[in-house]
Amino acid sequence: MPEQKYSEKDWDEVRTAFASSIMVDTPISSLAQNLDGPTWPVKSKDETPAKYIDLSYGEAMELLALKGQTDDKLDLLISIMKETLAFDSPFGDMIEQTEAAAVRDNPLLKNMARIGVSEKFPISLTALGSDTVEFCKLEDLKTLGEFAVFAQEMSQNVIIGGDFRKLLNSLSNLDEITLTEILPFRKGSKGLHLVEALAHATRAPNPMAKSTEAAAWFADDFAQIKKDFSDDASIARHLGVLNDVALEKKVSDLIRQMIKPGSGVGAVEPAEHKTGFFGGFRRIFRK
Repeated sequence: MPEQKYSEKDWDEVRTAFASSIMVDTPISSLAQNLDGPTWPVKSKDETPAKYIDLSYGEAMELLALKGQTDDKLDLLISIMKETLAFDSPFGDMIEQTEAAAVRDNPLLKNMARIGVSEKFPISLTALGSDTVEFCKLEDLKTLGEFAVFAQEMSQNVIIGGDFRKLLNSLSNLDEITLTEILPFRKGSKGLHLVEALAHATRAPNPMAKSTEAAAWFADDFAQIKKDFSDDASIARHLGVLNDVALEKKVSDLIRQMIKPGSGVGAVEPAEHKTGFFGGFRRIFRK
């Protein structure tokens, strides 16, 4: 029996690398054909690298033997997989670079950066309606950045409505007035702000839960407000930006609840508000 060209170590290296290859489920005979080298003797659609990569060196040989193949066919398999990876890696790198470029060119992300809105800001801290929030959960969109990427990748034929369109349009056009309705954004200023987040929380189904989450996100701002709360002049300075006496009182009362001993701020979990999926879906995406 001729000596094997490749060792057990070679097999372990190539099968580990191939596990993440986009070609892992491609028939080995097709891979061999693309390389213009020796043909793979087993012609079957399910004869793919995926059938072998979880096997040890000895197990791979045993499987080939059961298929009536000699030991040297494992050398051929390793050779095919190695050469495929040589082409596959640059292609994979190209895809990653293309995706990264698409993110960099995303106009929504550029506008967010322009007004100082963090891509990592949680969807759960927005004032989006429950239908849109539920849709974002179903699509696993947890942050504004993920929302922006998802929106860019949507088919142009999809007609959207509700708060999804409202947020999309306000970010696209940098409509500051509408942004203040959805995000804790302050017109004429950059970034997002705790006071506006607490103002939104007063209108939430569970104000304490939402304000607790906001306090965790804006931790430094909350620490300063907590420090200044005993000083009426300082609190007025914090809340005066709302330009609404009734709303300022609601936010002040909310802060008072948050800082009182035993309030449990930081321990309250945001409440879940479930809606019917299909009803919510129809209100966001219309035909």
